[in-house]
Amino acid sequence: MSETLRVYHNARCSKSRAACALLQERGFALEVVEYLKTPPSRAELAGLLRKLGVTAESLVRKGEDIYKSEYQGRELDEEGWLDALVAHPILIERPIVVRGERAVVARPPEKVLGLLD
Repeated sequence: MSETLRVYHNARCSKSRAACALLQERGFALEVVEYLKTPPSRAELAGLLRKLGVTAESLVRKGEDIYKSEYQGRELDEEGWLDALVAHPILIERPIVVRGERAVVARPPEKVLGLLD
């Protein structure tokens, strides 16, 4: 299979590693973006949200220390949450797998199978 899927990946995350393995087992080439080393731009993140069909707040990892110290209990609008994700990429839920104009947060990793139809 020659199609390449983009994966926003954190190598320390078992779910992210499992999603990559699942895709590779099915013959997909992966363009891996280690988003903590190379964070997405604001425009790229907005595009991801559009492909995912979710709000910025729904992509926030609320168990992270930076969330608890800076954002917990705060009411932010869409732009505010987008600013938070750009400023603190550790808050971005992972892995995000993109295929063309569609994307999915692969938690659990099997959710990625919905993109393969």
